Amino acid sequence: MGRLDIYNVELKGVKEKPVSYGWTVGQDFFEAVQAEDVRRGNVDIALTLTKRSGLFYLSFVLTGAVTVTCDRCLDDMSLDIDTNGEIKVRLGDDFADDGDVIVVPEKDGSINVAWYIYEFIALAIPIKHVHAPGKCNKGMMDKLGGHLVGDGEDNSEESESTDSRWDVLNSIVETDNE
Repeated sequence: MGRLDIYNVELKGVKEKPVSYGWTVGQDFFEAVQAEDVRRGNVDIALTLTKRSGLFYLSFVLTGAVTVTCDRCLDDMSLDIDTNGEIKVRLGDDFADDGDVIVVPEKDGSINVAWYIYEFIALAIPIKHVHAPGKCNKGMMDKLGGHLVGDGEDNSEESESTDSRWDVLNSIVETDNE
């Protein structure tokens, strides 16, 4: 029995009445799915399985928090997860995932939802994740301070000298702004 077998959802024998599942995923889960973006976490998963017209609707509600790396200072940071998602499954001859409906072999009669849980969590993480202002690692921010550009202030001697070819354009811009 594998570490992710607890996320198997039986489809055979499901009647029209909704069936509920619940899990809490943590460090073991993220290690088992080999999550690169998530260091650790604690996320509660509520799954409702409903059968209608030969299709199985799996509705997920995910709440909790995960730890990821801050893009700015590279320290760990916590992100809240509060999302939901749905997948549609039907029984068929061979496994297929065309995007809209996942086909699970009827002889198996179950689907492992571990990877779908991870995908919902990963999609809830913003592309850019940084600490709130002032919360980044001070030592790292001090080292980066000399390399930051675009804060509106010229901090280097190089920025004081400009290319003379821009002087004419700068004078036009200055005239328009007056």
